[in-house]
Amino acid sequence: MTTKPTVLFICKHNSGRSQLGAALLEIAAPDRYTATSAGVSPAGEVNPSIAATVGELGLDITGRVPRRVTADLLEHADIVVLMKPGLELPTEPRGAVHEWSFPDPTSWSPEDVRPMRDAVTERIERELLNP
Repeated sequence: MTTKPTVLFICKHNSGRSQLGAALLEIAAPDRYTATSAGVSPAGEVNPSIAATVGELGLDITGRVPRRVTADLLEHADIVVLMKPGLELPTEPRGAVHEWSFPDPTSWSPEDVRPMRDAVTERIERELLNP
């Protein structure tokens, strides 16, 4: 049995961009990768607009709880995707690092989030699924 590579998506609050990235990778390649997410300063809940737009694709992430990025998470990640460049991490990641730059969707509506959702999907396909 081979272990699937783990992809860790990181943003500031682990409520928007990183949750979106992990969920979209889960949808796109559940048998190919283990997708997870974390933040440097976790919020209290997943952004409702992010959850709504992911829900439109058939995955309910409303019950997920934002968590802090730790040295252990970074050590076990085969690929780290920084959804905001320049984040200060607790230690150097072991795996390959991808730096993507997506705006903070904290106050966005689902309508505002959809174009970013589609852009993240394209980036996942281009850089993780078909490099």
